[in-house]
Amino acid sequence: MTDEVLINEGGRPTKYKDEYDDQAYKLCLLGSTDKELANFFEVAESTINLWKLEHERFSESIKRGKSLADANVAERLYKRAMGYEHKEDKIFNNNGEALVVGTTKHYAPDTTAAIFWLKNRQPELWRDKPEPIDDSEVAPVKVVIQVEDARDYERTRD
Repeated sequence: MTDEVLINEGGRPTKYKDEYDDQAYKLCLLGSTDKELANFFEVAESTINLWKLEHERFSESIKRGKSLADANVAERLYKRAMGYEHKEDKIFNNNGEALVVGTTKHYAPDTTAAIFWLKNRQPELWRDKPEPIDDSEVAPVKVVIQVEDARDYERTRD
């Protein structure tokens, strides 16, 4: 019986190593894109895509890292939009002695974060551009201006 060797037909041996799974996960937690992963591993972005197809653990590591990173950012954006508070120790000089006073620091809601959140979560309700009006549903309006009304208007403008 012979040992089977994985041969990469028509190309160089793969640079992929099992430890890349964990590294890719950690890099994605930091917000890395596939292009940035390729730069880190010193390969082309197409190689990252190939590794995702050929190595299930590598692909899953990337998905987990990106999902967790996105969830953390979403949580912080939500807190920023809603306002939040946290415990904080203030340190004062009390006649040469450190005086530590526990406080609660408050952060007001951030309007820009709230708008960003709503535009992305409910675009049909929070879009910048309103839906165009269907002209077939708008009733025509007839405006009648009499000569005397026009003269009065001209006199008030002067």
